[in-house]
Amino acid sequence: MSELRKDPIIGRWVVIATERKFRPSEFSSPGEVQKESFCPFCPGNENKTPAEIYARRPVSPAPNSTGWEIRVVPNKFPALRIEGELNKKGVGMFDMMNGIGAHEVIIETPRHRKDNDEIVDVKDYPLATMVNIIETYQIRTVDLKKDPRFRYILVFKNFGKEAGASLSHPHSQLIATPVVPKRVKEELMGAKLYYEFKERCAWCDIINQEIDSDKRIVEQNDAFVAIAPFASRFPFELTIMPFRHSPDFDQITAKERELLADLMLTVLKKMSKSLNNPSYNYMLHTAPCRYQRPGYWQTIEKDYHWHMEIIPRLVKQGGFEWGTGFYINPTPPEEVTEFMKSLAL
Repeated sequence: MSELRKDPIIGRWVVIATERKFRPSEFSSPGEVQKESFCPFCPGNENKTPAEIYARRPVSPAPNSTGWEIRVVPNKFPALRIEGELNKKGVGMFDMMNGIGAHEVIIETPRHRKDNDEIVDVKDYPLATMVNIIETYQIRTVDLKKDPRFRYILVFKNFGKEAGASLSHPHSQLIATPVVPKRVKEELMGAKLYYEFKERCAWCDIINQEIDSDKRIVEQNDAFVAIAPFASRFPFELTIMPFRHSPDFDQITAKERELLADLMLTVLKKMSKSLNNPSYNYMLHTAPCRYQRPGYWQTIEKDYHWHMEIIPRLVKQGGFEWGTGFYINPTPPEEVTEFMKSLAL
């Protein structure tokens, strides 16, 4: 029989539709990536992108030149632009403001393709490359938090056509917004209410519960745990959480960067092996930028817990999902956990 399961933080219900149960081999074909005749992100084409914001070069200090290990540039077609003022105003009953923000592209590696012509992906990275990427996320987040126009900074990656990737060269993105997104606000409010009732962090309680039950822990190390959430919206959805309570991703230590990189590589390799290299998204959910004003997220240091969501793009949403906000997941997270834990890399 199908089950209805409730997310303990934002109160969202999902349907675990066991009658529709899928095996990993029954999901969609591998994530397709566009094969471009020209790639603006490859070494030698630095003049084809906007001027870089940040780069790591072991030898040459010259900006916008070759020899880089990782490079950050403004998105050439940004969703939000950094220049200008917000100019908030009302139009009758409606609110609006200028599209101010920041939209950056993190070009993760100079390697575009492997020797067999396959597209390079995170699962192919050495540990040092993944550590550099996480440190770059941290550096850019800390820098953008200095701008008082920005309320939230989201780091995310789209891999494959089904996940929204428009270029195949390995990259992720960062967008700073002048408002806190609704999805994050739901987490913030749910975390606040949970803390007011129990005086504990909801995510810390989830970690303790999952360790006690040992039903949905896919992987863990000394600093992080990857779980298949109890109320998973999607097949093979994963959440990575730090054991150390902290609302802010950008406060991770050097050792935590290395351990997060190691865990990400492990679970993404297992996901790729399980599902034949699917399209996927990952998103870093961290606390909003905080500025002193009365009544604004006063307990966030105690009640919010940063985390990463990883979502393979295996099923599509239909009218029921769009009309109700429910998700229908054909694969119970307990079975996902059992399958992924059994895989040898």
